[in-house]
Amino acid sequence: MVDVLDVRGVTKTFDVSRPLLVRILANDRRKYLRAVDDVSFAIPAGTTMALVGESGCGKSTLARLAVGLHAPSAGEIRFEGQALSAARAQPAMRRRINMIFQDPYASLNPRWRVDDIVAEPIRTFRLLGKGAAVAERVSFLLGQVGLTAADGQKYPHQFSGGQRQRISIARALSSAPQFLVCDEPTSALDVSVQAQILNLMKDLQARLGLTYLLISHNLAVVRHMADRLGVMYLGRIVEQGPAEAIFATPRHPYTRLLLEAVPSLDATGRSRSGIGGDVPSPIAPPPGCTFHPRCPLADQRCRVERPEPVATANGVLVACHAVEEGRGG
Repeated sequence: MVDVLDVRGVTKTFDVSRPLLVRILANDRRKYLRAVDDVSFAIPAGTTMALVGESGCGKSTLARLAVGLHAPSAGEIRFEGQALSAARAQPAMRRRINMIFQDPYASLNPRWRVDDIVAEPIRTFRLLGKGAAVAERVSFLLGQVGLTAADGQKYPHQFSGGQRQRISIARALSSAPQFLVCDEPTSALDVSVQAQILNLMKDLQARLGLTYLLISHNLAVVRHMADRLGVMYLGRIVEQGPAEAIFATPRHPYTRLLLEAVPSLDATGRSRSGIGGDVPSPIAPPPGCTFHPRCPLADQRCRVERPEPVATANGVLVACHAVEEGRGG
């Protein structure tokens, strides 16, 4: 199976220093935030790769890297075998990548009617002629996401949150993309509406052969959608592999604690082990394994030596000294 997206050793660093004059007066140095740290993964065509982790772990930055909104500080991202940097100069390649944003209302122009919002990529990439052909395509796209042609005459504020997300999906599909980055696509929606949007996304994937990179902190959503799973902590992927294998047998201590926190009727009355402590600052991360200050299995090696991903028997890559040494089960 061909990989649609291939991420190789990608790092993204942001300069978060104070202004030069302030630094001079305070005798302060430049400060850098490493939002993504040496991340590698691949997404085969027609599948869904999900990234999960606590807020601030770098998921959304990686999403923006995957669509070319940010350029990597190091490493390479390839789309269908070509460097993603080439997409900015090649409209035919660029239109095959699109994004569904977290907040459907903030991502839609409130002054535009829905048909203009959905038609914008069609006109930008000059996919069709003017007039009737564009209107027909917009009507078809609205129908694909469960709306009607008459809805195209309305404004975003006239719709519910779930309907607005359907409009966002229709706009994302209007350029006939191959690859969609979905950044928390249901987190701003009511629970009752989330399932409808997720089922719509799965149906569209099956019918159109779409490939997804799904960013989420909701493991229930990920379990429903993902073929492959990557668990991020402080800019790094600490465990990745087939989603079913990770949910069945999580190996990294952080993954175990995340899954332990998921509400379950089977766990009624049983004590839970929460993730203690706070996420360290990405400006000054701990040495060695960055999870060691919060890890119940940490030892001296974890405090000084950075773990590298190691393949396990079920095809999962785990970056953990405890797993490599067989400590903690």
